[in-house]
Amino acid sequence: MVPGIGAAAANLSLAVYEHSTLGLREFEAARLRTAQLNGCALCLDWRTEREGQKVDEEFADAVTRWRTTEVFDDRTRLAAEYAERYALDHHGLDEAFWARMAAHYSQTEIVELNMSIGSWLAFGRLNHVLGIDSACALPTHGTR
Repeated sequence: MVPGIGAAAANLSLAVYEHSTLGLREFEAARLRTAQLNGCALCLDWRTEREGQKVDEEFADAVTRWRTTEVFDDRTRLAAEYAERYALDHHGLDEAFWARMAAHYSQTEIVELNMSIGSWLAFGRLNHVLGIDSACALPTHGTR
């Protein structure tokens, strides 16, 4: 409906998936936590695939329990935390949080997480608010 903006938005979304240098688990932890907070059905059902690999079926439940799950390493847990704080309390990102981020992520990776989470937050909310996520159906990740 808005070809000039729509094409640019599609390119940003595609770039996040095609050019990410983040590990699959960190990427999916941030993406799924954003999807959970947005409530976008399409985003919740999607699983990113890299070189034939996807996170396992229990991963989304672990993302919900990012604070207490024992299946995440520090980077994966921090990616889920960052996505949550980015979406819900971006003004509350204090020096202690940034020190933890800097201990586990390079500056380049932090910028990449910001770009990715920002993209997912915007497009997931757009999908949900406009009802696109309930009007469109993708094959579920279990049937691929």
